[in-house]
Amino acid sequence: MASKKVPLPGSERLPAGTRTGDVPKDEVVEVSVILKPKTPMEAPQRGGDTISREEFAARHGADPGVIDQVKALAKEYNLTVIEVAPERRTVRLQGTAADMSKAFGVSFDRYELEGTKYRARTGAVQVPAEMAGSIEAVLGLDNRPHVKPHFRVKTNAASAVSYTPRQVAQLYQFPLDADGTGQTIGILELGGGFRPADLQKYFPSIGVKEPTVIAVSVDKGKNNPTTANSADGEVMLDIEVAGAVAPGARIAVYFAPNTTAGYQDMLTTAIHDATNKPSVISTSWGGPESGWTAQAMSAFDAAAAAAALLGVSICAAAGDDGSSDGVKDGGNHVDFPASSPHILACGGTNLQSANGAITSETVWNDGAKGGSTGGGFSVQFPLPTFQASAGVKPPTGGGRGVPDVSGDADPESGYQVLVDGTSSVIGGTSAVAPLWSGLIALLNQKLGQPVGFVLPALYKLSGSTKAFHDITQGSNGSFSAGPAWDACTGLGSPSGEDLLAALGGAGKNTRRKGSSGS
Repeated sequence: MASKKVPLPGSERLPAGTRTGDVPKDEVVEVSVILKPKTPMEAPQRGGDTISREEFAARHGADPGVIDQVKALAKEYNLTVIEVAPERRTVRLQGTAADMSKAFGVSFDRYELEGTKYRARTGAVQVPAEMAGSIEAVLGLDNRPHVKPHFRVKTNAASAVSYTPRQVAQLYQFPLDADGTGQTIGILELGGGFRPADLQKYFPSIGVKEPTVIAVSVDKGKNNPTTANSADGEVMLDIEVAGAVAPGARIAVYFAPNTTAGYQDMLTTAIHDATNKPSVISTSWGGPESGWTAQAMSAFDAAAAAAALLGVSICAAAGDDGSSDGVKDGGNHVDFPASSPHILACGGTNLQSANGAITSETVWNDGAKGGSTGGGFSVQFPLPTFQASAGVKPPTGGGRGVPDVSGDADPESGYQVLVDGTSSVIGGTSAVAPLWSGLIALLNQKLGQPVGFVLPALYKLSGSTKAFHDITQGSNGSFSAGPAWDACTGLGSPSGEDLLAALGGAGKNTRRKGSSGS
């Protein structure tokens, strides 16, 4: 007899766009069932000890008994188990739309949104009552394009200010006697691709050795370059910024389908990648919290908390649409995954310089058409302890503040890059996540150990050191810059050598050396 089904909390979802028809009953559907850890995780809120990947899998992987329950559910509904990853707490299932509909109690329809057709599901996901407490999320039933890249191509030909990523690193006084040797930077991509010929040409052109760049496929995602005006702009910006800052680091570029399941699986694959072992992960794709289900955000944040335990840093772009994050409801919204309290949220500035020194730095805001840095307060995640202790005060009903840090993002003071053979200048907070990821690779090399979950340490430095350039001018719509942390540029842009000195003198012995790479 079939088990009683109950709705999975936070899984309710409504279609968006225009209904165009039915989903064929024999359409093949793949889902990722995300399980809760067998022992609850407590991320090191103040930057405590990290553990090895092996220890993590043993302590906080999926319970084998729960995996067996998922396998039994699959058998009951004629679904095929296509992957079991206990350390990622993920079981992937494949089956027809008709069988998936019965297994999870959802109905499917074909919808079209902004020119893209997708499979929509309506209502909450239903799971057997005895499994409800063990399942964090079921992702992939709905396969709409989920997030967008946060890059902006410079369009104002009259504006002459642009930089190579290396010049930006020099202006921010990155420790350029390091090159990231021994580190791997993971880059997450949900579309687009890179051409090795571009990398072979670009890096020597800016006086930097070409880094080792590899592509990693997740859920059948592929390195798929097309044209310069596609998501290739995002992929090349990410690789060229991170690679120029830390050319000695290995760069692993993970590609997955742009769905909630694809994004989740890509993140957990990168975090638990025992072959490439990234010590820092950069993601420049996101969307407003209001566009995510609570189950998907919870699962993603739990994965980021796992990264914190493993000593892996994650940097995310804070968005390019100001305090509204592009939502046209008159309210304020923050971008996810930047709003996860276990991820370093990266906002944007306009950077001006002369003779190799910064002359002014203000909030990036080019108006409604030109874009502006994201920032504000989460409605999903409460204010973290490390922000509260640094004096961050959200408005009523607000939680975790975004961003944490910032860097050059204005296309009008953007980055010189090469995309599909075409030279262009690109900005957006998309540039800031790989910039900070490159810096973290340098810090890890210089300190001889991963900075890992660096947020608590950064907020302890608030106002007490020269580790940040405090941005005090400009706004992103509803929020204005000011002394100390603000919801436009966070703690500020980096002063790399000062940040290295501050981190080197604070808590150098709080982690077991090299543990994240085991």
